[in-house]
Amino acid sequence: MHTRLTLKSGQKGTKRLVARYGDRLVCVRYRYDEKKKKRYKTIELVIEETDWAPKVDPLKGATLVRIRVEWEETALRQRVKDAGGRWNPDEKVWELRYDKSVALGLKKRILGAVTL
Repeated sequence: MHTRLTLKSGQKGTKRLVARYGDRLVCVRYRYDEKKKKRYKTIELVIEETDWAPKVDPLKGATLVRIRVEWEETALRQRVKDAGGRWNPDEKVWELRYDKSVALGLKKRILGAVTL
């Protein structure tokens, strides 16, 4: 089965369904089954609405973050260094841009943003 046409609520061809379902109607799809030689008209409805807040990452791409890298992890330490990381001897952590640390897969090792 494949979908040949999808109409959004309010478009030409959806008037009767909008009258029946109102604002709950999201779209109308026409699906075709070549084996059975059938056309199906399907609808998508909103059945529940609740408040939701997306998880927001407070750190931005260029923000410097502190990263924990153990002394024995020489290969990882070199990858951080190659990405532009700098060693902070006072706090004994590496400092690297947030976006680069995520690209290296180090998000779980982030200790927090660098405060100036």
